Amino acid sequence: MEKKLQSVDKRQQLLDLLAAYSPTAPEEITYKNEIITFVKAHEDCFERTLEVGHITASAWLLSKDHAKALLLHHKKLNNWFQLGGHCDGDSDTLAVAIKEAQEESGMYGIEPVALTPTIFDIDVHLIPERKHEKAHFHYDIRFLLQVTTDEHVIQNEESNELRWIDKNKESLPTTSRSVARMFEKWLASQNI
Repeated sequence: MEKKLQSVDKRQQLLDLLAAYSPTAPEEITYKNEIITFVKAHEDCFERTLEVGHITASAWLLSKDHAKALLLHHKKLNNWFQLGGHCDGDSDTLAVAIKEAQEESGMYGIEPVALTPTIFDIDVHLIPERKHEKAHFHYDIRFLLQVTTDEHVIQNEESNELRWIDKNKESLPTTSRSVARMFEKWLASQNI
């Protein structure tokens, strides 16, 4: 009984964040329902070992002056994405998003833009089957983060390239709706 109670509590922080999130894009409304259903159905939703899918956490990472956002070209998936990754059992999706942004950018002065961080975007996407991994879903929770220091990016082995983009649509190196939606939110917000 105690183990069951702990696992519900472990998921509650994310369920509370999702309950407070009011998506405006039609696809995000669908994703919100899918993610809530998934989290409630799987006690191990934060574990990469859950073969059908798992919760991941990402960052729309802004430069110190908020004039640019950082994207990476992912080696394995051969496409442009925001920084992020697997929770690997950690139910604190904000902490995971910060950790992943730090690891993938090589910069450690990273924090949420808002004093009270909320979800910036959500997405559900299929990761294709690869040599040692079945096709599965990523239920991605995304936060708006900022660099707070004058550090420079340091590319790691997960990416082909790291690129700062500005608020010019032509600087966006992908047509992926998932990334473009966050770009549009960034452009639309006067506070960022």
